[in-house]
Amino acid sequence: MSSTRILQPGEIESFSAEIQRLRLPDAQIFATRAERLHRIAPGHSLGEYLTFVAAIADWQQEALTTPADGPSPVDAAHLARCAERDVPPLAPQGLIRDPRWRNQVRALAERLTSFAPAQAQAVLERLRAGTDDWLETQAEALLILDLDQVDIAASAILAAVLQVQWTRLARTLDPSRIAIQPTERHLCPVCGSHPSVSVVRTGGASDGLRYLVCSLCAAQWYLERTKCSNCDNMRAIGYHTVENPDSAIRAESCPECRTYLKILYQTLNPDLEPAADDLASLALDWLMSEEGYGRSGVNLMLLQG
Repeated sequence: MSSTRILQPGEIESFSAEIQRLRLPDAQIFATRAERLHRIAPGHSLGEYLTFVAAIADWQQEALTTPADGPSPVDAAHLARCAERDVPPLAPQGLIRDPRWRNQVRALAERLTSFAPAQAQAVLERLRAGTDDWLETQAEALLILDLDQVDIAASAILAAVLQVQWTRLARTLDPSRIAIQPTERHLCPVCGSHPSVSVVRTGGASDGLRYLVCSLCAAQWYLERTKCSNCDNMRAIGYHTVENPDSAIRAESCPECRTYLKILYQTLNPDLEPAADDLASLALDWLMSEEGYGRSGVNLMLLQG
């Protein structure tokens, strides 16, 4: 039987120069997510919705592997400007979206129509009929998490298409040229978005190391263990589970900023997938809400207004 030794902060710092600070998404990211969702949906209390998101992830994988036409908005000049200004190269505010994303939204909504539950049909019709201006306004609000302006019921499909665009762009970057800003480590160094969860990875050089996972572009960036991912506090960090204290999915809470972020231990269960298992552990979010903590991360597949 194999085991994984948990690295302590002092040990981690002793070889910090060797740590891979940034991991960009792999080519099968959405396929892995879809497979995990299809596997955990049967018998789950949220099974219908997990199956729905699995269908979205299946489409996302197809879209990701379809060659993109036209020039990339991320060229050497853009990267140089971002480096000079110390900003994430894929920050939505500084990036021109490929206008074809709007037709992708309509196509995804059309594809989901045949098997989506009855209560979702009106939302799908709203997306299929949405004007270019409305879709762009929704994208702008969604990317800055202005939830008062976001059509929450339609947000998962809008976000799914935007995730494909940003994930594709992230995969073209050189991680060695992207800086992780010490004062902004709670945000993605690639696109500036909030994390969804953090994962303690298993296998290879990153075994036992904790990474935050971007909710938009799926990049992962290193953060020390037992440290608040929102305010960097390291005192009295708490860990919560719904029932099993040895669960591979826990909520890491901070008494200073009163926020939490889920932490997924792939060292305990290598099959865990950040977005899928975050959705499947919604009971943990309810528990943390009852205990008075606010979630510092976001899962774009399940926004709450």
